[in-house]
Amino acid sequence: MPVQGTPDQFIEVLRETIVSLVRRDGPDLTARQLGVFLTVYLGEGPHTVRGLASALNVSKPAITRALDRLGVFDFARRKTDPKDRRSVLVQPTIKGSALLREISATMAEAAVASSETRMTPPARQQASSS
Repeated sequence: MPVQGTPDQFIEVLRETIVSLVRRDGPDLTARQLGVFLTVYLGEGPHTVRGLASALNVSKPAITRALDRLGVFDFARRKTDPKDRRSVLVQPTIKGSALLREISATMAEAAVASSETRMTPPARQQASSS
């Protein structure tokens, strides 16, 4: 189902989501760490460091640093590929799945709030902000 809205509305949903993540009790992720995290959880796997680097168009050492941090938070884990012991697979974790649900719920709330703001008549918006 396509999501409808203007770029400004999407930016507002993103801002509300990030602010909520910053305010919550827990680790803060950088944009790169969040990009790697979302790619692992939402992209079709299996995921490798090389594949993530290619998908995000960043270096393998940058992916490794992001995965190191995600591993510290238990949001992703690395495992040697049993088919090719030179390769490392990146896997989701239970704690990471919980974070993804939290991000998804936060974005849904922000989208509803943004939608309600769009539907409120301008005179009513001004009165409620006074």
